[in-house]
Amino acid sequence: MAEQKIILVTGANTGISFETCYALAGVSSTHHVIMACRSLTKGQQALAELQVRTPAGTLSLIELNITNDTSIISAVESITRNHGVLDILINNAGIALTTSQGYRTSILETINTNAVSALVLTEALLPLLKRSADPRIINVTSGLGSIADRSDPASDAYNLLFEAYRMSKAALNMATACMHANYQSFGAKAWAYCPGLVATSLTGEGERARLQAMGVDGGEESAKGIVEIAQGRRDHEAGLFVRRDGERWEW
Repeated sequence: MAEQKIILVTGANTGISFETCYALAGVSSTHHVIMACRSLTKGQQALAELQVRTPAGTLSLIELNITNDTSIISAVESITRNHGVLDILINNAGIALTTSQGYRTSILETINTNAVSALVLTEALLPLLKRSADPRIINVTSGLGSIADRSDPASDAYNLLFEAYRMSKAALNMATACMHANYQSFGAKAWAYCPGLVATSLTGEGERARLQAMGVDGGEESAKGIVEIAQGRRDHEAGLFVRRDGERWEW
């Protein structure tokens, strides 16, 4: 009997993470996906929705606020107690704030959530990742975090602002590069993965509805790229800034 693979997905109750949880649980009966959600109420609803779809693998729920160290410690203790190992970590929880909170505040909160907290969580999970025979870390980033692309007037996104979000994803990209370099000592691999344009509620329900009306993917296609990485089909891109279509972004 094949050994169970333990997978943790943050921000799991909506968008890309929600579809990723289903895709990973659905692709193999040996996969156990832990859905990490800030809100247990929303998490329980999401878990129920996925279980109705009867994936081949199994799912469970854990409460986790990645910006709160006490919450991180509690989640790590729970995973250690219940599973004793972590094979794949998918850092996807994130925000995209407006400047209504104040320019400095919006920047600091966005960077703290999207980059700093992902690194802090990963560091806290290192003892569990080190127990895996094939530890993998997938940081869900964005092409908007590419400094090379931001500097290119020919880019489709050149005139988009989103300074706080761009800076946070550029920081997450650097965190990914550091993870891949630092964790090679115990065989871990890390990827900065761009899911492309997805209709999510990251910037509000109105924006998700607008994108859905345009026919933008709701996360299913993006999840396929994460599954490819989890299955080892993109190991040649470990340590790089990759896209769901098999291409790469320049840092």
